Amino acid sequence: MNLFLIGYRCSGKTTIGQSIARTIGWSFVDSDIRVTKACGKSIRDIIDTEGWDAFRRLERSILAQICTTDRQVVATGGGVVLDADNVTAMQASGTIIWLSATAETIQKRMLQDENTGDFRPALTDKGRMAEIEDMLLERNPYYENAGDFSIRTDNVPVNEITQKIIEKLNQNGSGAFSD
Repeated sequence: MNLFLIGYRCSGKTTIGQSIARTIGWSFVDSDIRVTKACGKSIRDIIDTEGWDAFRRLERSILAQICTTDRQVVATGGGVVLDADNVTAMQASGTIIWLSATAETIQKRMLQDENTGDFRPALTDKGRMAEIEDMLLERNPYYENAGDFSIRTDNVPVNEITQKIIEKLNQNGSGAFSD
């Protein structure tokens, strides 16, 4: 059993994932960090030198490795749900939680995050806000279809989101989650 956090860039997957892991005593895994460690390059460098297809192959391979271990809270890359094999692997290995946020919240968080350049290369040649809006429109159906449930992260403290997620997991029949 694992918990997989899905959602667009800067929706809170890493921050909330670390909080949940601390609260329930599980390991925290960031799949993007695992990808960068596996190949010794930043995501931007992977994309620039090898392309998006190579990145997605690495992401699929790393996710498959992650799914072989239990009791992990996993922050996934924003595009992990674009590959049906990834969704199938996550569904077989645990519960998938979609963290959603508005385009405005995402842009604000991106501007505040010093790692945005290396971890969040542009997906299009549009401006940042136009790209976010277009990508949310394109990806939200994937997140919705993959997720077991969703939580909005706009203007909600991390500890409150953590508690909501744990309560929801316990309501879904697994009393294994407690703080």
